[in-house]
Amino acid sequence: MTVGSAQIDTFHRVQDLPDDARALMALAEQRHIEFGADWHANLLEQVYALEPQQHTVALHVLRRDGRTLAVLPTVLHVGSMGKELSALSNFYTAIYAPALATGTSAQDLAPLVTAVRKLSRAATYRFSPMDPASHEFAILKQALQLAGLSTHAFFAFGNWFQPVTQTWADYLQDRSSQVRNTIKRNAKKFATAGGRLEIITGGDALEAGLAAYQQVYGRSWKVPEPYPGFIPGLIRLCARRGWLRLGLAWLGDKPVAAQIWIVANRRADIYKLAYDEEHKALAPGTLLTAALMERAIDTDQVLEIDYLIGDDPYKATWMSQRRERHGLIAYDPLTLRGLAGLARHLLGKAVKRLRSPAPPPADNHAA
Repeated sequence: MTVGSAQIDTFHRVQDLPDDARALMALAEQRHIEFGADWHANLLEQVYALEPQQHTVALHVLRRDGRTLAVLPTVLHVGSMGKELSALSNFYTAIYAPALATGTSAQDLAPLVTAVRKLSRAATYRFSPMDPASHEFAILKQALQLAGLSTHAFFAFGNWFQPVTQTWADYLQDRSSQVRNTIKRNAKKFATAGGRLEIITGGDALEAGLAAYQQVYGRSWKVPEPYPGFIPGLIRLCARRGWLRLGLAWLGDKPVAAQIWIVANRRADIYKLAYDEEHKALAPGTLLTAALMERAIDTDQVLEIDYLIGDDPYKATWMSQRRERHGLIAYDPLTLRGLAGLARHLLGKAVKRLRSPAPPPADNHAA
């Protein structure tokens, strides 16, 4: 499709993307692996391809004067509230953004959004989770507005992280005495009980490590994976790309804790963790976290460790800083369902404001 001087091409499989589009996604991947083609391929193949009748996946490529400016991965859902076009993401996704060439503006991106609007005829557009401080968030928000959509930001979840400026020993010294004592005390108990820790990055140990992870996950408090192929696909992808740090805690020949860390671009993302509740008293999960932290800080020399999704209280034990991930929701005012969605959104905001406690009155007698 041509919009003004912009050319928009749409592809439905990652492997069909032309080289220039994949190259742009490869540059974006250097910031977060979830911006890259490999991440989207695994998500598409292991999640969305299983339910093709419910979704239409599209990767939109914007070019102008022969230069690739953007790749926007989307999925179109049809539900009770009509059509919704959203980011190609789901609960496995910790961060999303379109791949944008350097210097791409909202005015550059607006023709792509206009084309997507015409192609999808959606009432609602939703892009989440995103970094609200990022260039991509600001540009996409402006482009949605320029395309005639009523656009609003919303909170997605909290994100705990740790900038790394110290050695492991110094970092540990800054943790609470409870954490240090737990590690010291339980390391001795765990070793006496026949415990050992292992970190797998790939190679011959990969498939046995994957099986051990799945065994631990099945014996943990976690709900079963709704898409059982996604995590094995991710583990194999990370091993192939050199990103994998699969941590396992063993008691004899039995795995009792497992964690998936992804290390790339001098970042360590703590992606999944689980432990066998039968052995909770030995704190194998804590010992495994400590071992992976030490590896990430002293060996991989990462600049940041990220707990990704959510405000679980234990994350503040290991991380010192918190930020937020937000999303964008936009409504098409030229559709009845879009107008209805916008009305519900504005009404919800008004009710929330009314229910919020009023600020205390100013103390006019204060010094």
